[in-house]
Amino acid sequence: MSSAGRFAPSPSGELHVGNLRTAMLAWLFARSTGRRFLLRVEDLDRARAGAEAKQLRDLAAIGVSWDGAVVRQTDREPLYTAAIALLASSGLTYECFCTRREIQEAPSAPHAPQGAYPGTCRKLSTAEREFKRSVRPAAIRLRSSVTEWSVEDALHGTFTGVVDDFVLRRNDGVTAYNLAVVVDDAEQGIDQVVRGDDLLPSTPRQAYLASLLNIPAPEYAHVPLVLNADGARLAKRDGAVTLADLSAAGIPPDAVCRIILESLNLPAASLAGALPEFDPAALPREPWVWQGE
Repeated sequence: MSSAGRFAPSPSGELHVGNLRTAMLAWLFARSTGRRFLLRVEDLDRARAGAEAKQLRDLAAIGVSWDGAVVRQTDREPLYTAAIALLASSGLTYECFCTRREIQEAPSAPHAPQGAYPGTCRKLSTAEREFKRSVRPAAIRLRSSVTEWSVEDALHGTFTGVVDDFVLRRNDGVTAYNLAVVVDDAEQGIDQVVRGDDLLPSTPRQAYLASLLNIPAPEYAHVPLVLNADGARLAKRDGAVTLADLSAAGIPPDAVCRIILESLNLPAASLAGALPEFDPAALPREPWVWQGE
């Protein structure tokens, strides 16, 4: 299977300028290195009716093309189940019955990194587990043997982050993002992951999990976010930030594409036209502030 990059939105609503900019960067990274470019809809948790169709429409409108059929996580549950079974067979999982409040109020384990799961359910006896199962369903956590892991990022260099006993499957039966994304990328042949740098802190967990599943970690590039005029992460509440809103304001998709390319210091003709000039080393490293157009 040839190597690939990808864009993987959650169908929770329309894409805004920040999402579109990340998609364009993922496309440029992949195409500039001769990779396939895949589109995966991460619909395990949040899916709004009609959102996927609008997202695909908007991506095509700004010149983002993809190879093959769109993949949806809700169709891939057997892959996640098999991965959890493989980990369980090696003693690398355990049941967790903690609520969010209990985790927040629990004292941290000695020497545990700040924010790490304190291991409350890690050493429950068989009797304790049986009792807790009668009270609430269990989540499945990874039994980690490290507290941190390092990854290499094209824009951030070496990044070391917390690894704890993170959730693999929630107590409502939904596969957790950290597991699904690792399994999906491996199964699809994705060896280049370009996404917003807000996801960098969770990347060591994913790379560590990949190592346990004998999956090579992909090349990472975590790109700067788009912020609003107040310096906060861009969101729908910031006004005309989706293609539909901007088109209604007289700014068509090709103009939005040019605006985004200009923010990346790339020729502003079209996404395909900017490809020959694309150089990751020349990308801006600071967030782009969207002032509205």
